[in-house]
Amino acid sequence: MKIYTKTGDKGTTSLVYGTRVAKNDPLVEAYGTCDEANSAIGVAISHMATEFFQEKEELDAVFHEIQTILFHVGAELATPKGKEVKWKLTEEDIGKLEQWIDRFDAEVPPLSNFILPGGHPAGAGLHLARTIVRRAERSAISIGEEVSPNVLAYLNRLSDFLFVAARLINMRLGRKEKDLHQS
Repeated sequence: MKIYTKTGDKGTTSLVYGTRVAKNDPLVEAYGTCDEANSAIGVAISHMATEFFQEKEELDAVFHEIQTILFHVGAELATPKGKEVKWKLTEEDIGKLEQWIDRFDAEVPPLSNFILPGGHPAGAGLHLARTIVRRAERSAISIGEEVSPNVLAYLNRLSDFLFVAARLINMRLGRKEKDLHQS
């Protein structure tokens, strides 16, 4: 199987079920931004490959699950209105994120100021992924009513999770965060 099909050479692409749309269609923008966020998470995780810290194996499993679900979020966004979504995001998926947020947030020092994204490359990468997820959320909102409320909730919660996970990883790897007023 060839990696190129030439079917997109004129600026169109296929949604799930084969419906062709322009590559700048809001659906393509939304699921493409989810793909970009997924790649950013992958880059961040790659920076942890040679690091060893408490909860690393568990975090690897959590990120694998999140990347898998984010792939499915993209597929849901790529499914045309009126067609059956093959894999639907559930409230349980959102609940897992909330549990991880609460647990990891309890482990990091409370914030007294805004912090600047950075720290260890893994933490900085998760901050970047967080901002990309926020853009995916804005793109999904711009599509309107045809987007599942669970997709919007998941993307919103995922950005919160990535913020807390970046802080946890920075703490575990001994990288103190700089707050907004620190020089």
